[in-house]
Amino acid sequence: MTEAELLAEQMEFTREWTLKLLADLKPDDWTFQPATGLGHPLWLCGHLACSQDLLVFVRCLKRESTLPAGFAAHFPIGGAVKSTAEHDYPSVETVLATMREVHARTVATVRVLSEALLDEPAFAADGKSPHPHYRDKRGAIAHCNRHEAFHAGQIAMIRRLRGKSFLR
Repeated sequence: MTEAELLAEQMEFTREWTLKLLADLKPDDWTFQPATGLGHPLWLCGHLACSQDLLVFVRCLKRESTLPAGFAAHFPIGGAVKSTAEHDYPSVETVLATMREVHARTVATVRVLSEALLDEPAFAADGKSPHPHYRDKRGAIAHCNRHEAFHAGQIAMIRRLRGKSFLR
């Protein structure tokens, strides 16, 4: 197995876990916020799609975003997350479909990346400065998995707050 294949496989395993956590959410669960400004599952899923697209396609591969026009504007990085009373989010179906499509493209793309590309330096948002958290594109791509696992933990907490069972 190549390193790129391992990165892709790890992303797939983490996504399977995230989807398991989402599988039995009821309509009201999708927009439940544990406290004002905190992420709800709908926002977290949109955010995962946006950040995976940005990190892999835009930052690492210097390609255009693969997201539908206007999608990312609903899920800005940083700051408080708006409630559905404050913002008109895309539907759960749209967010999940976008999340699935971005992930499928990402995994297929990552799976065939060369070692030479993975060794290239990762850059900050300006495209010139070294990235503050990753030495190379391998590290940036690996972060997609850690990032999703972190947010899956938030979804797991929301599930418990909503009275759902603990999952393994």
